[in-house]
Amino acid sequence: MKPGTPAEFDADDERQARAAWSALAEPGDRDAHKLVAEVGAVRALRRVLSGAGKARWRVRAPDLNPRRELRTVERFGGRLLIPGDPEWPQEITALGVDTPFCLWVRGPLDLESATRRAAAIVGARACTPYGEYVATDLGDGCALRDVTVVSGAAYGIDGAAHKGALAGGGPTIAVLASGVDRAYPRGHEALIDRIATMGAVVSEVPPGRAPTRLRFVERNRLIAALARVTVVVEAAHHSGARGTAMRAIRMGRPVGAVPGPVTSASSYGCHRLIRDDGAICVTSADEVAELALPMGECLPEPPPPPSDPLHDLGPAERRVVDALPARSPASIGSITRAAGLVESDVVAALTRLADAGLAVEDRAGWRREGVG
Repeated sequence: MKPGTPAEFDADDERQARAAWSALAEPGDRDAHKLVAEVGAVRALRRVLSGAGKARWRVRAPDLNPRRELRTVERFGGRLLIPGDPEWPQEITALGVDTPFCLWVRGPLDLESATRRAAAIVGARACTPYGEYVATDLGDGCALRDVTVVSGAAYGIDGAAHKGALAGGGPTIAVLASGVDRAYPRGHEALIDRIATMGAVVSEVPPGRAPTRLRFVERNRLIAALARVTVVVEAAHHSGARGTAMRAIRMGRPVGAVPGPVTSASSYGCHRLIRDDGAICVTSADEVAELALPMGECLPEPPPPPSDPLHDLGPAERRVVDALPARSPASIGSITRAAGLVESDVVAALTRLADAGLAVEDRAGWRREGVG
């Protein structure tokens, strides 16, 4: 073992080596990802520990302690996933060389199963009441259709989407720019803890790490990669949510955008995605679910609409139904005048309506029944 190498560190262990790389290199470090892809995590790490490699990696090497970080995530009921694990989400391999070294995870949700039918719902932090309502409704609707909601647990659209999914009793995944033991934003600590209880909280940086601007930007690629479709609810002109959508487009994944008022700056990014980038106009959870389904799988047929009780009525019966009061019974004469028919036609129509359960007679006269 080289001088300066932490004592509690087995550099020849694949799992610990990948955990170490998640601490050595910042998310999205293309040089680090290429090196690990070319020679493997263990050999690449050995190079850094021997004094080779980028200076930005070597400067962090003396502080490596992946065993401690593994114990930390286990203390929070979490785990480390690496490529080759049964739970490793295959969807994320679409990132190619930018695939994370590993994923730190809290929560009972199996990532591989959950991401087979998953939709990322993202948008502005400073959202409008309209955007918050739509995101909550889409999250709830996805839950009812067994579609996993993926988002970033931020204020605004992200939080609303998670809350909608939880309210619908469905699976949801929060992807953080910090360690999974460190809730950010702090105002969403209770929400993140709830997601960790019912779904999954995911990060590519080790426990204890704080969010940074770079980590937020790179976090967005994971959100897009973990979902089969990315849906933007509200996004301003320059928006992280639009950046997430562009990541999805570059991976060949469908992107949906929810339209808003043409006068709303909060919907500018959505309208631009539809106009310039080929995004699909999304207005319902059914449309999101269709985009999130694996190829060849279809949504179940919706139940048939309730039959219209007036559908088979003739003209006379329809006029009599319109003339019938809903509450206080009316006499034959009153109904005849209201319907503009002769009495014999009204009596015949009332008989047919009574047989169909659409009119009822009592001592005071006739009234409507079974028709709104």
